[in-house]
Amino acid sequence: MKKFITILVASLIVVLIAGFWWKYYYTYSDGNRSGLLQKFSHKGNVFKTYEGELVLNSLVVNGTSPIGSEKFFFSVDDEALGKKMQELEGQKVVVHYEQKNGTLVWRGETEYIVDSVRVVAP
Repeated sequence: MKKFITILVASLIVVLIAGFWWKYYYTYSDGNRSGLLQKFSHKGNVFKTYEGELVLNSLVVNGTSPIGSEKFFFSVDDEALGKKMQELEGQKVVVHYEQKNGTLVWRGETEYIVDSVRVVAP
């Protein structure tokens, strides 16, 4: 009976660890988004994280004026990338992101974690 309980407890611990990894570290999807980096800030009470807002242009009139747009909210967990993105605020950029199944307070407020950025030439 003691061996059965040991195996049961060990199995439960493995399942809990695997579930935690799947929920918070498994990459559900990844891809690129492009748009205007409208807002980027470093915020938080205990855990300071970088949070951004990208305006995605979905309909452009006369080749210059966006009329239909949607916002893409994201987090950045790399401090060097966060400082770089603060300098790019107001510019058109392409970001590469990974979408996680859940959020962790020290990683950011959103499931979308940006890991690289590049400026789009005007």
